[in-house]
Amino acid sequence: MSVYALGDLTIYPVPKTQKTDLPGKWEYKGCLAEGPTKKIWKYQSILTKTNSPTECLSRCSRFGFMAGGVEYGTECYCGDVVDIETNGGAVRPESECKTTCPGDPRYLCGSGARLTWYEWSLTDPLYKWTYASGDAAGSYKFFVPGVVVPLMTNVGVNGKITFVEKAGTGPPNSTGAFELDPSLAGDFSKAWRTMRGLKTDVFCSAGLTLPDKAGRQITIGGWSGTSTFGVRLYTPDGSPGTTSINDWQENAAEVRLQKGRWYPSGMIMSNGSMLVVGGEEGSNGDPVPSVEILPRTGPVIEMDWLLRTDPNNLYPFLYVLPGGGIFVGYYNEARILDPATLDTVRTLPQIPGNVNNPGAGRTYPLEGAAMMMPQKAPYTEPVTILICGGSTTGAATATDNCVSIEPENPSSNWTIERMPSQRVMPCITALPDGTYLIANGAKQGVAGFAGLANTPNLNAVLYDPSKPVNERMTVMANTTIARMYHSEAVLMQDGRVLISGSDPQSVNYPQEYRVEVFEPTYVTSGLPRPSFTIADKDWAYGSQHTITVTAGNTAEMRASLMGAVSSTHGNSMGQRTIFPAISCAGNSCTITAPPDSKVCPPGWFQLFILDGPTPSSSTWVRVGGDPAELGNWPQSKSFTLPGM
Repeated sequence: MSVYALGDLTIYPVPKTQKTDLPGKWEYKGCLAEGPTKKIWKYQSILTKTNSPTECLSRCSRFGFMAGGVEYGTECYCGDVVDIETNGGAVRPESECKTTCPGDPRYLCGSGARLTWYEWSLTDPLYKWTYASGDAAGSYKFFVPGVVVPLMTNVGVNGKITFVEKAGTGPPNSTGAFELDPSLAGDFSKAWRTMRGLKTDVFCSAGLTLPDKAGRQITIGGWSGTSTFGVRLYTPDGSPGTTSINDWQENAAEVRLQKGRWYPSGMIMSNGSMLVVGGEEGSNGDPVPSVEILPRTGPVIEMDWLLRTDPNNLYPFLYVLPGGGIFVGYYNEARILDPATLDTVRTLPQIPGNVNNPGAGRTYPLEGAAMMMPQKAPYTEPVTILICGGSTTGAATATDNCVSIEPENPSSNWTIERMPSQRVMPCITALPDGTYLIANGAKQGVAGFAGLANTPNLNAVLYDPSKPVNERMTVMANTTIARMYHSEAVLMQDGRVLISGSDPQSVNYPQEYRVEVFEPTYVTSGLPRPSFTIADKDWAYGSQHTITVTAGNTAEMRASLMGAVSSTHGNSMGQRTIFPAISCAGNSCTITAPPDSKVCPPGWFQLFILDGPTPSSSTWVRVGGDPAELGNWPQSKSFTLPGM
């Protein structure tokens, strides 16, 4: 045989099975035959030019998979050891795995229906999940019969919870808005109040609690036509156990967005104004790749990154960062915007997706959920953004990981933590002890109507950022109620999580009116809960405020500030968890407010105190005032203004 080559000729040895120099803690196990009816491992990557044991196994371990193998030369598979027996894998002679690896011709990469098989050492596992039981698992409990399938829920500063629905979801005579008084949940006839005043469809709008002195709630955008321009306001009134009378107010002819938006997000900026980002023209219309500010300040600003990533960037995640920039997470990308110009000041690394699909997304319709992790006095540690769940285009494979990043750290990249199960359309609720409850959603599909998702995820997971990475997740209690598209979760003032909704418009998963609560471990433990009183509920930045502790041990007392949240589509607009400085003498404690509007954008917060792991019930306080003078906006006779 004559051999010709351009340049130097590389001569490789006869390929063999790679058993040494493996990445990390991987160990060679043998040659496996695929199961008789299905693949052993479902996560397949086709690596036509780069496949090798090292390339494949590095990919598997990065995403938390402790078993993997290579097949047909070009195919990489990741999964779990238990899948081998479950799916009928069979050990075969090593000689049957004989195809050369294209990425490293020194080694063999399985063969036809044969896997060169590896496992990660169990002495140093990639993750450690905790499986709680009994009281330690928390508990789902039925709370109250519902009268509405909510599109959005919002805990008001009056201690009540507003529900707004997509037009046409409820009975033909529905007003589309209701308010729940949790203190009257035992008396269905009194628990719900019918609200009026909505004139356009809130379907897939954004929501916020304003920093004005009344804590007004606002919804922005909507489904189609005039609704997409909608600006609707409600001033919470009354208190738990007493009658409320205020309704929603809206006049689209006088107060409206500059651009109609379906699926936008909203955020209170550090200057107290509202930033509105993205959306579509309505009913799966053309993209609206722009941002605008309320009250109106100049024209809309077009964003090429929103145009480029439509339609997978809807309901983007927005956070004011302590350095002053604005974090935006959308599709599988993230960036930091300048708060004055809204120009991009830093593009962050691409958000990791699934082990076999780096293009998996995190925002609607590939819907995951995001949180800002706790900020703690003296606020010197970099802040972290957490995003959990999501899905892919095409196969609609729900994502089974959480990712996190310190966006203000120039050298930071995304950390991947595998979840105990796949989840699309999750809801995450920040709890007053600094943990996060992951609930709701499905194990397959994408967000939307007409059965686009299936296999409800009935399990709750607790994420504790105080624990080491890959040891933060505890599998908690299960519910029996499917919470799919249009399900919500919000933190109540007693520390429980209100779980509601589900409207996938599927024959398998009907509209869900029942309202549940999830009781975290600090409730089910039965430990006595602290309590306090406070007189001054309007805080300037850096100011000090005295509380009187009426129950609880103040020796190691903590305080937490939980931002007012509007929950919709896995997006908790307004979420923030802050642990301010606190010092105690006897039963008197002094809390120091956060230092500025970058650490803590102006707004309303639930103030909790914690005696060890156990929180009190909360009291609403306002931090930072109303610097944008929203209390005097909008100037229209159709709206009641709280003033300054």
